[in-house]
Amino acid sequence: MPIPVAGTPAPDFTLASTAGTDVTLSTLRGKKVLLAFFPAAFTKTCTAELCGFTDEFAEFEKTGTVVLPISVDAVPSLKAYKAQERIGVELLSDFRREVSRTYGVLNEAKFSAQRAYVVIDGEGKVRWTHVEEHGGFKRENSELLGQLRALG
Repeated sequence: MPIPVAGTPAPDFTLASTAGTDVTLSTLRGKKVLLAFFPAAFTKTCTAELCGFTDEFAEFEKTGTVVLPISVDAVPSLKAYKAQERIGVELLSDFRREVSRTYGVLNEAKFSAQRAYVVIDGEGKVRWTHVEEHGGFKRENSELLGQLRALG
C-alpha cells in the first residue's frame, strides 16, 4: 500500500502510547498532526530526531500541532528509550505493524517502519508526506515546521 496522497483522508488508527493510554488519530480533529514514523528506538538518527522534537516542542505547539512519533517497538522498550534519552513527546507503539503497513511505510524486509512524515490538517486530511530514502536521513524541524505553518 502506498503512502496516502495529499488531499485524501488520513487513515484512522488507535495505538498504545508511552503515557499509558491509547491515542486515536480521529480524536485529534481540529488540530494539526505530524506523524513521524521512525525505524527503531535506541538508534543514532532516531535519537537525534526525537530529541529535536523535544527541544522544539514549543515551536510545534505554537503551530497547533500534535507530534506523534511512531515505531514498531513495544511500549516497554519505548518507555525505557524515552526515559534514557529524556524525550519529551509521547511515543506510539505500532507493534503489530498495522499502521505502518496502512500508511505504506513498513519496510517488510526489515520488519520496521521507514523514516517518514505525514502532515495532517485539522479536518483529518493528509497535506504533505515525505519518506526518507535511507533510515540515516531525517528532515530538519525547520522544514517540518514550515509545512505545518503553511497550513495556516
